Amino acid sequence: MKAPVIPTDMERLAPRTVASHKGDFGTALLIGGSRGMAGAIALSGMAALRSGAGKVRVAVPDVCLETVAQWEPSYMTLGLDCDERGFMQPTALDQIQALAAASTCVAIGPGLGTNAGLSKLVDWLFRMLPQPLVVDADGLNALASASGGLSPAAGPRVLTPHPGEFARLCKAGGLNADKTPEVQSANAIELAARWGVVLVLKGHRTLITDGHTHYHNTTGNPGMATGGSGDVLTGVITALICQGLAPLAAARLGVFAHGLAGDLAADEIGQVGLIARDLLEYLPAAWKILASDEGRVTRGE
Repeated sequence: MKAPVIPTDMERLAPRTVASHKGDFGTALLIGGSRGMAGAIALSGMAALRSGAGKVRVAVPDVCLETVAQWEPSYMTLGLDCDERGFMQPTALDQIQALAAASTCVAIGPGLGTNAGLSKLVDWLFRMLPQPLVVDADGLNALASASGGLSPAAGPRVLTPHPGEFARLCKAGGLNADKTPEVQSANAIELAARWGVVLVLKGHRTLITDGHTHYHNTTGNPGMATGGSGDVLTGVITALICQGLAPLAAARLGVFAHGLAGDLAADEIGQVGLIARDLLEYLPAAWKILASDEGRVTRGE
């Protein structure tokens, strides 16, 4: 693999001081999972760990707790109220509020499932949570189910749709839901500005925009077109916000590092057999590359 071309204006993580402790790097809360879809939120949690969050907590329906816990001993698992189908119940909102209050950044969506109660839960968190919130997968589908577009949010928001999810968001926002890249890119910039969010439109040359500034990513390969890849990205971006990066900077750096991990994996094992869990194995090498070159940008500069 050729050495990646790292944009000179891309903000990166500051070097860690010798006196660092886990409290310096934030607490990530990742919410998701349901019966049969526990792996998605587990991937997000592991990615947050591999991307430097100081503490990672994964909140899942009680029915999934042991399954998610056995994937990784380094994150904490928290059980939420669930129904007989294995979906979170509306009563889980009180539990989530308490957990979010002690968190630096929250993510919701991977493996969450869809029903009316979950849509209300996601909508409440989007509108009311003061902490930064990363929304992916079924969390995006919940937001898209609201007519008239998204409500004003109480804190920073990062949405990470693939083209299909984004088409549903466009429809909710009254825009052309055409999935052609040109139309979707223009819509992403418009909706990000209108809704006051950072949008990460995933795909070839992923677009990252806040409606005023936009970037096209240069890392990644077709081997990453596999289930769970987006769940890993959710954890990466969440961890970067936990470490002090602003949402747009975290999204840009997170997408770049995620794609770089995919490129490193593809170079070693090929594209066809690449799976999302491989990205977790190569994230440390990606971060090492990003930290090793000259011209590193520290937080706030």
